Amino acid sequence: MLTILDKYILKRYVATFLGILLLFIPIGIMISLAEKIGKIIDNEAPLGEVIMFYGNFSLVLGNLLMPILLFLSIIFFTSKLASNTEIVAMLSSGISYRRFLRPYFLGAAIVAVLIFFMGQFIVPNASIGFNEFEYKYFKKGRQTRQTTNIFNQLNEKDFIYVSSFDPDRKIGYNFTYERFDGDDELVFKISAANIRWVEKDSVYRLTSYTKRKIREGHELVETKRRLDTLFTFQIGDLTPVSYVADTKNLFELNDFIEDQRKKGAANINTYILAKYKRWALPIAAFILTIIAVAVSSVKRRGGMGFNLLVGIALGMVYIFFDRIFGTLAEQSGFSPLLAVLIPNVVFGVIGLYLLQKAKR
Repeated sequence: MLTILDKYILKRYVATFLGILLLFIPIGIMISLAEKIGKIIDNEAPLGEVIMFYGNFSLVLGNLLMPILLFLSIIFFTSKLASNTEIVAMLSSGISYRRFLRPYFLGAAIVAVLIFFMGQFIVPNASIGFNEFEYKYFKKGRQTRQTTNIFNQLNEKDFIYVSSFDPDRKIGYNFTYERFDGDDELVFKISAANIRWVEKDSVYRLTSYTKRKIREGHELVETKRRLDTLFTFQIGDLTPVSYVADTKNLFELNDFIEDQRKKGAANINTYILAKYKRWALPIAAFILTIIAVAVSSVKRRGGMGFNLLVGIALGMVYIFFDRIFGTLAEQSGFSPLLAVLIPNVVFGVIGLYLLQKAKR
């Protein structure tokens, strides 16, 4: 059962967090609008789509900033409690430091549940509209969606490759399709300067087509300037767009990762890392709460300003660690699980150390 003390701290916890969150989101919208208003006007984006975009933008931005804003909000209101000697009064009344922490953990649990459901179910849906608007109006005509060196294993025998792929035009360059038999012997190889999906005819169009067949040690070569044909794979198998993991909910992402694993996708670590980060963010709410309380619950000469300075410094180091290990997982084959665990374990230990120091 919650006591008056629990309700008091919990109310400050939730109210300060929501207040800072609702303060930063409009600021983010204004900065984005000031930067992109020219492109919105030039591309004649409909007002309804713009409003919908910034609705989705608010959800995506809020989910991105939620952990660090939680961290700053706890430092802010706990520093005020400390500067008003309220914490000293609480502890002098016989309440243990551990008991003092209970409403903080209740608040962290509430925020963790919010982060979990937003990250797993709400934000992925918002990311679809957000990214579609970005590419339609802000990145129009750029090569930002063109990806390079795409390799995919369709099954145990079939492999496809393109040197680059443009999802907007649905065209891949330097296309190769290879099939092997059970003894890893090449059965045939199809090459083309490019492969394009023709929507109206529902066919693939190959330019500068060459097919090499191996039969009883002899090579048969077939060439055509252009060939319309069918394949068992989808055009999306040539490359999923870079933000695909952000647009899938918990269950869709699990299915997608399993599908990509079967195909031997080269960039599968990117999607596994995104999955683990969604699970790690709710845990980070507890870790950041511990560090924030430990930093700000002691009254210092510098007051709230010093506490905020220390908190921001620790937050920046945490983000730096998270980005470094995330990049390692995406580009060097480093374990995505370790990339997520290491920063959280390190800062969890730091938080417990600071908490023990604050108790004394």
